[in-house]
Amino acid sequence: MQSIACELNLPEHQVAAVIELLEEGNTIPFIARYRKEATGGLDEIALRAIEDALERHNALQARKATVLKTIDEQGALTAELRKQIEQCTDMRALEALYLPYKPKRRTRATIAREKGLQPLADLLLKQTRLPKSKSQVLQDFVDAQRDVPDADAALAGALDIVAEQWSEDPSVRQWMVEKGTKYGQITSAVKRGKKDEVEKYEAYLDRSESAARIPGHRLLAMLRGESEGVLRISLQMEDDRAIAHLRSTFLRNRSFEFAAELADAAEDCFVRLLQPATQSTVLQMLKEKADQEAIEVFGKNLNELLMAPPAGPRVTIGIDPGFRTGCKVAVVDGTGKFLENTTIYPTPPKSDTSGAEAKLLGLIQKHGVELIAIGNGTASRETDAFVGQLIRDHKLSVTKVMVSESGASIYSASELAGKEFPDLDVTVRGAISIARRLQDPLAELVKTDPKSIGVGQYQHDVNQTQLRKCLDRTVESCVNRVGVDLNMASVPLLSRVAGIGPKLAENIVQYRNANGRFSNRKELVQVPKLGKKAFQQAAGFLRIRGGDEPLDNSAVHPESYPVVGRMARELKADLNSLVGNATLSQKLQPESFVDDRFGIPTIRDIIAELGKPGRDPRSEFKVARFDDAVQSMDDLREGMVLEGVITNVTHFGAFIDLGVHQDGLIHISQLANQFVDDPSDVVSVGDVVRVKVLEVDVDRKRIAVSKKALG
Repeated sequence: MQSIACELNLPEHQVAAVIELLEEGNTIPFIARYRKEATGGLDEIALRAIEDALERHNALQARKATVLKTIDEQGALTAELRKQIEQCTDMRALEALYLPYKPKRRTRATIAREKGLQPLADLLLKQTRLPKSKSQVLQDFVDAQRDVPDADAALAGALDIVAEQWSEDPSVRQWMVEKGTKYGQITSAVKRGKKDEVEKYEAYLDRSESAARIPGHRLLAMLRGESEGVLRISLQMEDDRAIAHLRSTFLRNRSFEFAAELADAAEDCFVRLLQPATQSTVLQMLKEKADQEAIEVFGKNLNELLMAPPAGPRVTIGIDPGFRTGCKVAVVDGTGKFLENTTIYPTPPKSDTSGAEAKLLGLIQKHGVELIAIGNGTASRETDAFVGQLIRDHKLSVTKVMVSESGASIYSASELAGKEFPDLDVTVRGAISIARRLQDPLAELVKTDPKSIGVGQYQHDVNQTQLRKCLDRTVESCVNRVGVDLNMASVPLLSRVAGIGPKLAENIVQYRNANGRFSNRKELVQVPKLGKKAFQQAAGFLRIRGGDEPLDNSAVHPESYPVVGRMARELKADLNSLVGNATLSQKLQPESFVDDRFGIPTIRDIIAELGKPGRDPRSEFKVARFDDAVQSMDDLREGMVLEGVITNVTHFGAFIDLGVHQDGLIHISQLANQFVDDPSDVVSVGDVVRVKVLEVDVDRKRIAVSKKALG
């Protein structure tokens, strides 16, 4: 605990409290919201940092036990080595200590040892005066039967052992990594025979960049080129200086008879062993850093997308646009329930505009449609123009919105969608999903693999385990911040509630289908396999509208209901008049309700919740207005000022949907009039902003825009 507290610069008692709560099986959302007294009010970010540090600590301890056991079984575990291992605080440093004892593949050194040359290597490593002449010493190890035909072969083999042992020195490896990281150059070059395939990576041909300053996104792009067999990535160091340092480190006796040979061995050690190992380690370290940066961007963007303002429970039409196959149209009611579907052909090649208009107008009038969600894929702008004209011609009070359909096709073809709509075509399922994304982005997007939603770059290049962990945590955090309607939520949405998970979510929905809606939170314990712990973790994040207990539609946890009862008695008011009455709740003095169980932080949260029970933390719904005169990239002109929606934020800028099938790029230098260090400080996914067109490259499908001076 002390080491974790030091690493995170947090008080030890707070770290200890969090670890105890985690080990008791409590979830992060529950701890952050309902155990503030114990943690000192640590937020989710700090709690996750402690959770990760604890995981690393446990992994390090387990690895230490394995390393100690392995070395001990070899009979090589000295008291000093044991102390070094036990005091090790870093996994990479631990592996460096273990390296000399780690089972190896057959190397030149192991072959030399098999030939009986380890004693000669030990003699060379001591660098003390020889008992015999050089030739006599070497002659003692000549053995034709062991494939050591002469003195030169004996010396070469022994020097292979020396070079390997030198290369396994932890302090030397650390020095090499430090120099490689600080002064090395990351270089990229086209592989032989791949010049015809370099167009995608033309920016990285014969490139050299400081390892200390290379941006993470650029490194990931270069490494992708290497993984695709086009580029060769390497770490260039100051070889002469490194070799000179190694010679001064390893050669302790310049008058030793084999000093010249050991000097050559030091160079061999660098070229053949240390430099490749250093390159691998430095690139791995830089890759890990780049991964972390990219994953953090994913998490931020996903958070913004999931927390996008919901249009709300209004009857909505979802349209999945298409040319040849037509536009799939689906109507859902305010709860997202599927009502009806059809197909229209408002664009070429069929161009049945009048028929499309009649069908769409009929659905709008029949179901009282208030919103139309149009997917932003193929034929989206043409479909958007058609719908806009229909609304204007018939003076309809309907709002049309362009909706990102990233990942919708994956959901439509999934097993989950098949269970939900077994009798519908995948394209109709897609239209339903598009409509629901507008009504409630969070509730619908949780059904799709976060990696498929398109809110980051290099999703296939970064560490997949870490990416999955980050995205899952982001989804969990968003779901629990917003809260979930227990009587309407789908299995995927319920499964993200703290303490529930997929199996319990299925059990809840099955119970709901069999017994009807839940009338209070207490009824949850009737769900098969949902025990006290799961109820404790989940109850505060579940909402029941119009139930028996008014507090069940708030974030007040059932364990705090008695406190609210005391508050009502203090105000001489009944519970129904207190819940939702901000004027009344503000009369409460938090200090009056503090006891051994509930402190000031919890009491204040309760009072705030009583004023606005179940308040949605998401901002107000806002629609981007695309320019009707701009349908494709061909319509764009330099100097145009357009409105669009931010679709992705990266370290080098932000991408914006202008309604032309190809996102534009706002480079970091064009995001604001002042210097911008992090684009996410200026814009977020889902923001509606105005930009000026700087450059349009139709052939390369690139649009450069600027947000400077436009707000």
